[in-house]
Amino acid sequence: MKPNFSIEGKVAIVTGASKGIGYGLAKAIAASGAKVAVTARNRDDLTALVDEISAEGGIASAYSLDVRDVIAIRSVFQQVVNDFGSLDILVNNAGFGEGMLAEDVTEQYWDDMLDTNLKGVFFCCQAAGRYMLEQGYGKIVNISSQVSIVGIPEGVAYCASKGGVNQLTKVLALEWSSRGVNINAVGPTFIHTPGTAERLETPEFKANVLSRIPMGRIGTIDDVAGAVIYLASPASDLVTGTLLVVDGGWTAQ
Repeated sequence: MKPNFSIEGKVAIVTGASKGIGYGLAKAIAASGAKVAVTARNRDDLTALVDEISAEGGIASAYSLDVRDVIAIRSVFQQVVNDFGSLDILVNNAGFGEGMLAEDVTEQYWDDMLDTNLKGVFFCCQAAGRYMLEQGYGKIVNISSQVSIVGIPEGVAYCASKGGVNQLTKVLALEWSSRGVNINAVGPTFIHTPGTAERLETPEFKANVLSRIPMGRIGTIDDVAGAVIYLASPASDLVTGTLLVVDGGWTAQ
């Protein structure tokens, strides 16, 4: 008997899909046969992504969503269900990771980080979960980070937000898994994207990162996409409440 990794025909929401990991995840999920609703604060930023997915034979629609706005989350998720007829997969990717020394952290910076990376994730889970619980099936994948379990300098707010993502993932799994909804998280290491290229192509910074990764290479969007598609598929039906770290061994040390 072969594991079933198919998400063909499922309806997925990918938040924060206008660039970086989210952009690549949306394309990978669509290429795997799911219908994809992609969101970003500015809907126009999603035009190229929707066009690329459509050109490759996939189905995608774009929605404007600021995940800090709980009312907007509920409205957009309802619209996705109206447009596609169901909601089977949620990939919570929206977030940001700008670093700041702890002594320089302001209340506004802290609130922006936690509102986006933690509050937004929870209320997207809640909005999706209500539909998934009603239909008795769903897969939620929260994009966490390796720094949810290890610290990095200048990361006090970011690390706190991602640690919170891990904990809410566990609690939701305890509450919802018996009712057909699996909730897991993926924790990537440094991933090469257009947004991270400048730092990762700086020799000193890259050397420091590679010195911490036993496998000796920077992560790719495909590395993350493989983990996400696994957790979104029936192959992971007995997996819930866990963090799948995609870090080349960084956190094994």
